[in-house]
Amino acid sequence: MALQLRPNCESCDKDLPPSATDARICSYECTFCADCAENQLHNVCPNCGGGFAPRPIRPATEWRPGLSVEKRPPSDKRVHLHYSGDDIAAHCARIRDIDPALR
Repeated sequence: MALQLRPNCESCDKDLPPSATDARICSYECTFCADCAENQLHNVCPNCGGGFAPRPIRPATEWRPGLSVEKRPPSDKRVHLHYSGDDIAAHCARIRDIDPALR
């Protein structure tokens, strides 16, 4: 099963194409741009509370049969946060000093 590769930052709605080097994901594939993940969310996923990692790049070239952006396209469903700015800030402040491995 391949990653969904969601097309946007759930916070600021910045486009994050499959080749974006500034895409960050949590273990549930919640997707944010590096700026929001680091400066707004402080490495706390506002949905699950986990930390973020750089999202892998899906190869554009089919180096192996069936494995490429063309053969396994990214999601086109844009996802947006369902929490208020105040709620997100409180959530992130509550757990941001806890190492993601211990959350």
